[in-house]
Amino acid sequence: MRTVAVVGASLAGLSAARSLRKRGYDGRLVVVGDELHRPYDRPPLSKEFLAGTLGEADLALESDDEDLAAEWLLGTRATGLDRAERAVRLAGGRTVRADGVVIATGAAARTLPGAEGLAGVHVLRTLDDARALRAGLALGGRLVVIGGGFVGAEVASTAYALGLDVTVVEAAPTPLAGPLGAEMGAVVSGLHADHGVRLLCGVGVKGLGGEQSVDSVLLEDGRSIPADTVVVGVGARPCVDWLAGSGVALQNGVKCGADGRTSLAGVVAVGDCANWYDPRAGDHRRVEHWTGARERPDAAVAALLAGGALEPGVPRPPYFWSDQYGVKIQFAGHAAGADSVTIENGAVEDRDVLAVYRRAGHPVAVLGMNQPRLFTRRRKQLAA
Repeated sequence: MRTVAVVGASLAGLSAARSLRKRGYDGRLVVVGDELHRPYDRPPLSKEFLAGTLGEADLALESDDEDLAAEWLLGTRATGLDRAERAVRLAGGRTVRADGVVIATGAAARTLPGAEGLAGVHVLRTLDDARALRAGLALGGRLVVIGGGFVGAEVASTAYALGLDVTVVEAAPTPLAGPLGAEMGAVVSGLHADHGVRLLCGVGVKGLGGEQSVDSVLLEDGRSIPADTVVVGVGARPCVDWLAGSGVALQNGVKCGADGRTSLAGVVAVGDCANWYDPRAGDHRRVEHWTGARERPDAAVAALLAGGALEPGVPRPPYFWSDQYGVKIQFAGHAAGADSVTIENGAVEDRDVLAVYRRAGHPVAVLGMNQPRLFTRRRKQLAA
């Protein structure tokens, strides 16, 4: 390969670029990113950065002396992939011809219909989002978080520590039931009540109140929650619209094999937009976690450089962590399909537990709350 284009300049794209060089690729390397910023770390955006204890320079993913000998096209959006010409089309009419392509365009935060142009309404996905939200929280007052997932919970935790009056609204009966299951989702989301943060479950949002700035969140049951700031944390959608008509198979993102290979030769996908096949689960799964964005690109790059000659390995079980109200939450594996959950260490009321999920007696996932040592041991066993 003479030229490889990495489309996406966040952690997954940077990891792919690093793996290309590490594996001996010395050809032309072009990295395309729609944000103007160099690659930065996203997990702190909802925690330390939002709280003001971490600066923008601390988010940098590259070291001062790192040089990948890459052409960086930042602030540039990919608009298409031309299969016949083997070229990535960019906004403004420019194209990058490439023998190999790494798709790493990530995901974008879902928005709330009717919130456009209303001041005080935020999503949190990018550094620019975090800058705007941090300025809003600095004003104090009442915060309503729509969505009780991990990002929403972390924002609520951070805002609580900053002294805001916080309410979390979750449409599902139990927050985090998707990734953790209903039983342990209830345990983890109990952290809100432990700290006096209101949690309203099983009710949807009808709309937002206010003329130019938001002043309330209107619920489907008729209630109105006063709000000075609103954060919409209702998930993300994979950024794959630019691939329409390219021949790349799309299914909840880019449909991939167990090594990131797509339906087009010479094209792999990594990160939040990639729906990899998971041999353990026997199904495709899109993993939106930091660890996957750091680890999986190496396997995809190996497959890209080998031209598909390698036998795909088995990706490690997905792993993610969250920090809420001073509690370290860690999870590995897949809760879906487990037929039992047992607390093996600690006590639920202390929010200090290690829980193991099993299917037919075999461990399929593990959850830790302030149990880093035991969790790490269980995670290694799960991977084995």
